[in-house]
Amino acid sequence: MGRAVPIRVPIFPLAGALLFPRAQLPLHIFEQRYRAMVRDALASDRLIAMIQPKDETTVPRLFEVGCIGRIIASEELEDGRFNIVLAGVSRFRLIEEIQVSTSYRQVDADRSGFDDDAEPDPLGIAQRAELEREARRYADALGYGVDWEAVARLDDEMLVNGIAQIAPLDAGSKQALLEVADIAGRADLLVQFMQFQRMLPGGADGPGTLQ
Repeated sequence: MGRAVPIRVPIFPLAGALLFPRAQLPLHIFEQRYRAMVRDALASDRLIAMIQPKDETTVPRLFEVGCIGRIIASEELEDGRFNIVLAGVSRFRLIEEIQVSTSYRQVDADRSGFDDDAEPDPLGIAQRAELEREARRYADALGYGVDWEAVARLDDEMLVNGIAQIAPLDAGSKQALLEVADIAGRADLLVQFMQFQRMLPGGADGPGTLQ
């Protein structure tokens, strides 16, 4: 399992933005507090934790599980904004938020409940085929243009996590995908979510959640 020692990390609460271990997440940083967070991270361990907010209040409540990322690419623009790329390191469970003097929030994070260091087992042939088939139907329902030959070359982890990242699901569904223990379980849940959304009034663009 993951490491038992808690780690203190700055957080970037952003609804709908999922980061998974070994996946990448590009971000455009424009708010002053998050510019400061990026500068501080670049000057230290380059770690930033992604976590979803539960509401849209000024200081939103947070979901309990997020993912720590490491900045692997950064570009500071002339006006002080940043373009960065985070690479997922490990998921974590929020222990507590820390009272700090920084403009951005920080938490103590427990990584011990997640086995994110090892490469996941591959999907079964039938499960991979079902996921690709449902992804095609879902993309067609949304009117997305997809290079399916490129998709077929992705390994199972990249495919599952890539769909979870880009699919326009609600925050609760996204959170459920993040918290699933393994890739096989995440693939099954993705198929359920995509099928459910396609059956909603208005198709895949309609609101709804299985949560």
